[in-house]
Amino acid sequence: MGFEHEEHFETRQVDANGIHVVWDEEGEGDRPLVLVHGFTGSRKDFAPLLPDLCDLGRTLAPALRGHADGHHAEDGSAYTLDAAAADLMAWLDALGVEQFDLLGHSMGGFIVERMVLEHPDRVASLVLMDTAGRAMSWMDAGLFEVGGKIAVEQGVEALHTILQEQAGSDATRTAADIRREHEWGAERFWAWRRERFVGMDPHAMAPFGCAIARHPDWLDRLGAIRCPTLVMVGAEDTPFLDCARELSDAIPGAEHVVIPEAGHQPQLENPEHWTRALRAHLERVRD
Repeated sequence: MGFEHEEHFETRQVDANGIHVVWDEEGEGDRPLVLVHGFTGSRKDFAPLLPDLCDLGRTLAPALRGHADGHHAEDGSAYTLDAAAADLMAWLDALGVEQFDLLGHSMGGFIVERMVLEHPDRVASLVLMDTAGRAMSWMDAGLFEVGGKIAVEQGVEALHTILQEQAGSDATRTAADIRREHEWGAERFWAWRRERFVGMDPHAMAPFGCAIARHPDWLDRLGAIRCPTLVMVGAEDTPFLDCARELSDAIPGAEHVVIPEAGHQPQLENPEHWTRALRAHLERVRD
């Protein structure tokens, strides 16, 4: 299993919360697992994993507004974490889903935290993956603003080219990400990165990036979560290791799992271990 895959599952669409929601789906069951991707990510971030999860039930991977084939408003004010959370709840309402298991990756973690705090009766269990409960001190909102300006004025592809050229000096880049580039070769690796990145609405870059960089500290609020919770993080995702520990300490009874030989994309960098940890969580909470 790896980044490359052949899609056999179904991609669906529906109108919800005044926007068009697109998602991938596989498996059957009344209580689905919902997989929420991160900033500049895509529903395809989970595509290689869907076949290995469907025997546990229905699995849904939606596209967030502003991302890839998600809704593009071309209006920066539309891109808030609250709006993204409202989209997902309206979408699940449209599908008639009452209860669900919920995973949020990176920025998706901030979104699902909102969902579980506002709708605790709907979220049966929670998985927080390589995310946090507060702003990350190493993130500079000013850089997101500059990047957003470039994306709007010159195009998202121009911004991606700049980031690719600067990748060699990026101190936050994980060893797992660098290994993958060496294994694949630069051309193949950056083509994969580009596909995800250039699907972004340029007007979403600065608002979502700044929302992460300036996120309030609400670790105390997360102490109100009562559903079974798994906090997972890639062992090489150094900036998020402390954040993951803070989350597992803040949420009563939360389980803490570190995925070896993985960085910020553990589901793709060590899919076997990631799948095993997620399956163990779902088997436990659905027993």
